[in-house]
Amino acid sequence: MQAGGAYARDSRYITTRITEDGRDGFPVEPGRYRLAVSRACPWAGRAVIVRRLLGLEGALPMAVAGPTHDEHSWRFDLDPGGRDPVLGIERLEEAYLARDPDYDRGVTVPAIVDVPTGEVVTNDFAQITLDLSLEWKQYHREGAPDLYPQALRPEIDAVNEAVYRDVNNGVYRAGFAGSQEAYASAYASLFDRLDRLAQRLATSRYLVGDSLTEADVRLFTTLVRFDAVYHGHFKCNRQKLSEMPVLWAYARDLFQTPGFGDTVDFEDIKRHYHLVHKDINPTGIVPIGPDLSGWLEPHDRASLGGRPFGDGTPPGPVAPAEAVPAGHNPLMS
Repeated sequence: MQAGGAYARDSRYITTRITEDGRDGFPVEPGRYRLAVSRACPWAGRAVIVRRLLGLEGALPMAVAGPTHDEHSWRFDLDPGGRDPVLGIERLEEAYLARDPDYDRGVTVPAIVDVPTGEVVTNDFAQITLDLSLEWKQYHREGAPDLYPQALRPEIDAVNEAVYRDVNNGVYRAGFAGSQEAYASAYASLFDRLDRLAQRLATSRYLVGDSLTEADVRLFTTLVRFDAVYHGHFKCNRQKLSEMPVLWAYARDLFQTPGFGDTVDFEDIKRHYHLVHKDINPTGIVPIGPDLSGWLEPHDRASLGGRPFGDGTPPGPVAPAEAVPAGHNPLMS
């Protein structure tokens, strides 16, 4: 917490990179690493979506933690025996301490773990998805989209910076504000940016260019959580997403696009925010709503043109082992 009650995210990440040439000591190798995520987390949600769009499921297997954690970190309590079957650990913290026994920063997802050593390689969520696009290219599926095209990178980076500051992190700045003034500032920045994004998307199907990019992935993971948790739990309540016509149609378009909505677990999302944030929700009551059926309503965004996957193709069906449980997502009901 900063002076004046403003929320400040701890951004001291492990920035080691996994690269094609292995210049940081960790070369891209299919099957060597494990992507640790929780479907509750928006930052991890980005990696889950990008991995699926690019078809990296076989090259980079995934370890899925449950929706809640305690002071010791995310738990693999969805797996039999409460342990990840490959890493053999109960808590993600164990992989961080294997890397650094004196580790004193956040034990966050997504994180990529080196299976042979059991050590976390990186938890730098912003770089992870870019590297999946650029460094893991030789293992992309045939027809994988270019989510970070060279010609559009300056514009994508500029959009991402604004979206991160005011929207992705903005909802947290509102929810964890320690003063009325800090909350009001975060609230104003959030909805001003959402209004600007709505203006941009009123005439363009996607944020940058005429197909999906990294920018759409990063905005989507916040929008898809907006009505379920941010509107009420984080007091971002000027409007629901479903009351903002352009952004609601845009979000539905993405949700109904293979690789986006089929990765979303609304029950894990609600359980995480309402059970873990005890200072905000001390009763631990998890809301029953909202009604999710609206996510499947027609969006009419195709009339704006654009090709979701550019010159590529959509990903195939979700592997049964990675499917979101029935009842946690309207696409799976």
